[in-house]
Amino acid sequence: MEYNTTRNHLVMREYGRHIQKMIEYLLAIEDEEKRQKNAQSVIELMGFLNPHLKNVEDFRHKLWDHLFLISDFKLEVASPYPIPTRETLKAKPEALPYPKRYPKFSHLGKNLELIINKALQEENPEKRNGFANAIAYYMKLAYNNWHKETVHDDAIQSEMSSITGNQLEFTNTPFVRSFRSNENRNERDRDRSNFGDYRNKRNQKFQQRSNNRNNDRGGNKFKKKRF
Repeated sequence: MEYNTTRNHLVMREYGRHIQKMIEYLLAIEDEEKRQKNAQSVIELMGFLNPHLKNVEDFRHKLWDHLFLISDFKLEVASPYPIPTRETLKAKPEALPYPKRYPKFSHLGKNLELIINKALQEENPEKRNGFANAIAYYMKLAYNNWHKETVHDDAIQSEMSSITGNQLEFTNTPFVRSFRSNENRNERDRDRSNFGDYRNKRNQKFQQRSNNRNNDRGGNKFKKKRF
């Protein structure tokens, strides 16, 4: 009987102990043709035991890489893919450069600053005006999202002028519905009143039905006592 303490290290647990023993057997085969044929059979078995790899792009390439990894890169067989080495397979990827952006107006974000710079470089007056209207709409939308109240167009134009140095001026007044507008408040109050009336009528009906049942029960009891 074999115990785990006496066995060698299991390189990849998802393939199990039997696959590792098969690969160790491949290392002991001296005939190259027989070793190649058995390696193909082991690859097919590895793919059968891990069907989720079929959804991965170039899953057979991954199976061959796992075969060489389990054999500790000692297996000498012909592979349809470049044979990996210990250095290439275990090499750490280079760290990705993190974009460092320091926007001048943090409450509006870096993307809006890029759009403003693009609008200032635009020479066509119609496109420039379109940029200004879009920027004003976004500024008003951002203000309402953060403050949840209406903002006057003069405040938006004043902030845009300070940002762009009086170079942009929007003409189309951006309409953004506020979260606390009078219209929404009136609709909410109207819905509450309608729901209150409906609830009162429903309670009155239930009370009337309850009274009718009590009256009927009292009359029956009286009749039984009388007769």
